[in-house]
Amino acid sequence: MKKRDLKIVFASFIMASAVLAGCGADKDTASKPEDKKQEETVKKEETTEAEEAETEVEYGDVYKEAVTELEKAKENKDVDFDKVTKLYNENLQSLVQKRDQEFEDTVDQHITTALQAGKDGSMDKVVVKQIFDKLMQKVFYTTMKHEFIEVAENWDDKEAVKEEIEEAKEFYAIIEGTVQKRDDANGTNMKDAISGGFAEMEKAVEADDQLAFKLGQQVVDKTLMKTFYLATAAVPNGYATKAANEAKEDAEAAKVEQAEGWAFYQSIASYLVKNAPEEAEIIEKQFNLETDVKTIDPAAVNNAAVRGFAKIALHELEESEENWGEDKGVITALEGALFTDLIGEDIKRLVGEEVYASLSENAQKYYEAAKAKDKENGEALRKEVEAALQTVIDSAK
Repeated sequence: MKKRDLKIVFASFIMASAVLAGCGADKDTASKPEDKKQEETVKKEETTEAEEAETEVEYGDVYKEAVTELEKAKENKDVDFDKVTKLYNENLQSLVQKRDQEFEDTVDQHITTALQAGKDGSMDKVVVKQIFDKLMQKVFYTTMKHEFIEVAENWDDKEAVKEEIEEAKEFYAIIEGTVQKRDDANGTNMKDAISGGFAEMEKAVEADDQLAFKLGQQVVDKTLMKTFYLATAAVPNGYATKAANEAKEDAEAAKVEQAEGWAFYQSIASYLVKNAPEEAEIIEKQFNLETDVKTIDPAAVNNAAVRGFAKIALHELEESEENWGEDKGVITALEGALFTDLIGEDIKRLVGEEVYASLSENAQKYYEAAKAKDKENGEALRKEVEAALQTVIDSAK
């Protein structure tokens, strides 16, 4: 693919993000109450109808059928982009657009642009496959997050809650293969951790324990984030490293891995953009398809990610302190421990196994202190964890 054409295609991705950022800024605040009520009623009816229609779609089957067609590009076979586009437009697009609206994202624009670019030949067909595949996985992941939000809103209706959990598990089943692949490559047990998180959520529903549910939810969510991190910025098996190594021999093949890394990174980008914008910019620039793949620096990507997630862990600890004695204080304490675990192997490499073991233990103890509302011990533990995380940040420069 010509670099000029690639820039045009990728520029449309950037443009879509910029346009979305400006959406919703000018809302009509002078609407009449009765007009608003009518609008809300119509929207509610439309949403209900859309959700009912969605339940009839086997998203996993459609997604696999589309990916199977796109996979032909790897064997230099013709890809029926009309078929893939039809599958997407008729079965997946509405789900993608709903998540775009809910999470202020631009996945639909990215996917439709990529499919059109694949059809007209302005983008490598294998690159298109990776963008479609990994961005759809992001949508299934964010739909799980949506289901968990629905649980919180409908907690008193246990039948509805159980249905939401089952739906979340169905969406997880679509991307479970990605988790297994990272487990196999990195010697982790994330698949088991996620299963355990779901089990804790189901127990919590039976016990009517909403805090326990939210804690199980965090295990599932942050373990999936770890999955996407291992696929992108981790060493030695992340796509930054793979693309850089491949670029030494075959720049075209490396471009595919760069695209795969970029698309996987989108699932964790928002967290980093919010809490560590400088680090997020470094990673995005390295994976950006306009970047010469031969210039990708895996160490720079990894260090930026480590600093970013360490900063997120620090932010969660701060939130926990501010909400001490409340459920949110416990939840954010667990998040701090989970984000620390997310970059655990990197911490061992940067500051040593003993330092990581102490950090991990103290993060867990702090979480337990938050649950027990043990302010005195919690304060001391938090300071130790924060100091250790700052050391990690300083070491990853």
